[in-house]
Amino acid sequence: MKKEQVQYADVRELMQPGDIIAFGGKGEFSEIIKFATMGSVSHVGTILQTKIIDEASNRFFNNIIESTSLNGFSGVSVSRFSDRLHYDGEVWWLPLRQNLRATKFNKVVFFNFLFEQAEQHKEYDTVQAIKSALDALDKLPFGKHGPTYNQEDYTKFFCSELVAAGLKKAGLVTDINASEVTPIDLCRWSIYEDTYYQLKGDPTKDISRFNTLDPALWRV
Repeated sequence: MKKEQVQYADVRELMQPGDIIAFGGKGEFSEIIKFATMGSVSHVGTILQTKIIDEASNRFFNNIIESTSLNGFSGVSVSRFSDRLHYDGEVWWLPLRQNLRATKFNKVVFFNFLFEQAEQHKEYDTVQAIKSALDALDKLPFGKHGPTYNQEDYTKFFCSELVAAGLKKAGLVTDINASEVTPIDLCRWSIYEDTYYQLKGDPTKDISRFNTLDPALWRV
């Protein structure tokens, strides 16, 4: 596994729906998430669709969908990814593995499910976001779940829950509890190409254990 430093202008046309965008923020809430999950990633989104807006000039852009606070709304929203590069912190691009994309990923189902969440203005789920990061009390004896365990619930979404749910609906992963997936968890799933790319931020910041864990560890 390796990381490369790139400019967005050089890779924008290589991004595809389902690719993960990981963020390492500098704000107070971002730092709490990174501390609680012991990782460098505080937020994630995913490329929803790609477009050529002017065939004559070949102008190209990517849309990202995420659950975050943006433009006065806290929840699921769609925006141009180039606008999100003004983010204060690290930004990484994690391309999905091509063989999984070709054999397991239903792009139409992926788009329809996620776009529906944006259309319904699903709000950000702060409570489940916090509980997903607190794993110490998830399990009790005799197979019982503890007070910090999230039952899968799509009435609201935190960032990694939204992306994991989209990948689950699209068939890329199965039988996982999307409501228990943290941002760093998602980046550690073994579903990516061997190389990930840093688009912005401190070049010494890495995603630890990138692409090393079986998503089945998050089974319902």
